[in-house]
Amino acid sequence: MKRGFGTIMAAQFFSSLADNALLIAAIALLLQLKGPAWMVPLLKFFFTISYVLLAAFVGAFADSMPKGRVMFITNTVKVVGCAMMFFWEQLSTSGFPPYAMVLVAYSVVGLGAAAYSPAKYGILTELLPARQLVAANGWIEGLTVGSIVLGTVLGGVLISSDVSASLLQLDFPFFDTTVDTAPEAAILFIGATYVIAAIFNLYIPDTGVDHHVLKRNPLYLLHDFHHCFRLLWRDRLGQISLATTTLFWGAGATLQFIVLKWSEVALGMPLSKASILQGVVAIGIAAGAIIAARFVPLTKSVNVLPVGVMMGIVVIGMNFVHSTALAAPLLILIGAFAGFFVVPMNALLQHRGHILMGAGHSIAVQNFNENVSILVMLALYALMLKLDLSIYTIIALFGLFVSLSMLLVRRRHQMNQAQGDALHLIGMEKPARSGSPPHAS
Repeated sequence: MKRGFGTIMAAQFFSSLADNALLIAAIALLLQLKGPAWMVPLLKFFFTISYVLLAAFVGAFADSMPKGRVMFITNTVKVVGCAMMFFWEQLSTSGFPPYAMVLVAYSVVGLGAAAYSPAKYGILTELLPARQLVAANGWIEGLTVGSIVLGTVLGGVLISSDVSASLLQLDFPFFDTTVDTAPEAAILFIGATYVIAAIFNLYIPDTGVDHHVLKRNPLYLLHDFHHCFRLLWRDRLGQISLATTTLFWGAGATLQFIVLKWSEVALGMPLSKASILQGVVAIGIAAGAIIAARFVPLTKSVNVLPVGVMMGIVVIGMNFVHSTALAAPLLILIGAFAGFFVVPMNALLQHRGHILMGAGHSIAVQNFNENVSILVMLALYALMLKLDLSIYTIIALFGLFVSLSMLLVRRRHQMNQAQGDALHLIGMEKPARSGSPPHAS
């Protein structure tokens, strides 16, 4: 890998570590403030909404300046959101429920993440050739998932009774009168992690890619985004990889909360321990991602589609597990299937997007679709909780949905191939700027 790849991974690791630890701390804060149970998945909903609302603008922003600078600016926005959550009591006003302030603060963190994402993935296509994209995605996804593992575990550890008691005994300069509870101590610690990520952002090298001045006309940006959206969905390889990653991220975000609820109901685990099982899923994803990076070349990326069908079937097996000894290997297997099929699809999508429209715009379109999926699936999950559906019923419906959706995606790819082979487009180089971008529609 070229110089600077390690710095990019370090910056991504610490920023993602803080994002995931903050989610657990925010859930603990909601529980402390006695927010309703269906509001817990809405934390992720509020985090994700910026990805959808700002999709037309964040890609252009990411392509307007060196991506290391973009990552530093947007990581700073995350710090602001973390600070808002820490000062929830001071920011809450009469008539505005305190737990609603937690949602607003986490939505600001999501705002930073939405603008951060096109830069962190787009810089890979600027820095590396197409032949290294699957390997690079395997490394960065593996490290990101490692940060998810450690982040969720870190969040659980920080709010646990023993660790939080020790934290509350510490002398926090300037914050002694503010740190009164375990979630507040955890949030202050997590804020320092965002600062570490910002330091790494400052050392990400400029890739030398020419960056256009950002066009400020919102109507132009919306039209440009719509054009890119249609272009990627009409591409015969782009639509398959985009459909797969869209399903994966919607299902993954929902599974994150399903595991917490399932751990409570089936295994009798509190939040501080249930968060560790979230990390167990992430261990499997990291393993699957690394295996895919090692054995699946970009030209064979579409061959992993059946693995997504198998993942949905294995998820249903959660209904038959009632012990931690069996839960851990099952969740690792689910994660491994997920990581193995999403990494090649993600690399293929990045490659086709870079060829068709540019890295930042492509990632913005990808984020829009994936996060619409997250919003819809989390809203449905929150609705099922509000309707008092059993977690076992929810798991069965969830697993069937994933398997059937992946079968439909695979069938669509077969139909595309019947109209003419599109696999020869994989690995092609981007044309000169004066030419028209190639695409298969």
